[in-house]
Amino acid sequence: MTALSTSVTIRRATSADTDRLVSVLAEAFFDGPVADWLIPNHDDRRAVYHRYFTLALRHGLDHGHVDTTAGLSAVAIWYPRLEPPRPAPPEHQAALEAATSRYAPKFTLLEAMFDAFHPREPHHYLAYVAVSPGQQGCGVGAALLGSYHRRLDALGLPAYLEASNMRNRRLYLRLGYRAGPPLLLPTSGPTIWRMWRGPAGAAGPAAFPATESQPGRRAR
Repeated sequence: MTALSTSVTIRRATSADTDRLVSVLAEAFFDGPVADWLIPNHDDRRAVYHRYFTLALRHGLDHGHVDTTAGLSAVAIWYPRLEPPRPAPPEHQAALEAATSRYAPKFTLLEAMFDAFHPREPHHYLAYVAVSPGQQGCGVGAALLGSYHRRLDALGLPAYLEASNMRNRRLYLRLGYRAGPPLLLPTSGPTIWRMWRGPAGAAGPAAFPATESQPGRRAR
């Protein structure tokens, strides 16, 4: 289904969009504290990010919901998480290690921390949202998320995400999210801001929910 929001046309992504949307993800996430922590070497980062986001996008297309814009300038990968997730199959770790090579330990650690501190309450999880650098600050990301938020509001469901920097954290606060206890990545890693958007019609601000009682793979 296609929706129009603030002059941005939103549609469901397909496998035909893979190459362009992988580039959008890799470009949008290339700079920042998490990228510097994961892969300090910029040359390595370009190659690893292309493989990693190819894996992430294909998984989203197969198992989640991926939205994009008519011009393929932005992408959001969502996963319904209405029940406790099943453990990831062994192939997931093998694919992650193949994509990230010698940087796999930090990628694995990042996933494990996200899993361990994931809310238990049923929700939809925004795993990734990216806007092409040339389109950032123009309202494209807000329009992309707003389209999906309206769907969640109609269903009476909350949303959860992890913000990797203060600029994104401020955007999510404007979009109705509430900040929860942050995560601090080890070995001098950056702060990750956990964000929760309560269901429409809730009385008062939504309290930040309880987290998983034990680590488990993300339902991606």
